[in-house]
Amino acid sequence: MKKAPWFAHPWLSVLLAVSWLLLQHTLAPFHLISAVLIGLLVPRLLHNFLPVTTTLRFAPALRLALVVLWDIVVSNITVARLVLGPMSRPQPAWVRVPLALSHPTAISVLASIITTTPGTVSCLIDEERKHILVHALDCSDPLQMAADIKARYENPLLTIFEPRPDTPGASP
Repeated sequence: MKKAPWFAHPWLSVLLAVSWLLLQHTLAPFHLISAVLIGLLVPRLLHNFLPVTTTLRFAPALRLALVVLWDIVVSNITVARLVLGPMSRPQPAWVRVPLALSHPTAISVLASIITTTPGTVSCLIDEERKHILVHALDCSDPLQMAADIKARYENPLLTIFEPRPDTPGASP
C-alpha cells in the first residue's frame, strides 16, 4: 500500500490553515503553529476519503469564472423582469444536456454552475445515460439551451479538468 504524501492536497491544507487563523482572529505564534499542524494533519488523516487531486489549468478556470459571473448577473436581471413583468408568461421546460465530461469533479462543477445561475436548476445527473437534466424557468428552445450550456460551461470544463493527450497517464 502506497503512503500518502504529506502535502497531497495543498489547496485544502492552505484553506484549513487560513480558516483556522480567521476563526481565531489572531496571528499569535501558538495559532500559527496550530494552523500549520491542522493544515498538514487533517488532509493526511482524511487522505483515503478525499478524491485524487486534479491539476487545474488556471487561465481557462479564470475565464470560466468570469463567464459564470457575467451569466449570473444577466440571468438575475432576466428572471427579475420575467417574475416582476406585468404580462410575463414563462415557458418552463426540462432540458436534457448530454455530457462529454467524465471527470466527477467537473460534472459536479457543471451542475453547480447550472444551479447557481438564476432560472435554471440541475435536477439529475444520469451517469448511465451521460446527461444532466435541467429545469429551466423560461425556455422556448431546449435544444438551443443545451447547446449554450455545453458551449459556455462544459467546453471550458473539458479544458480545465480533462487530461491532455500528451499528459502521462492520459488515454489516447
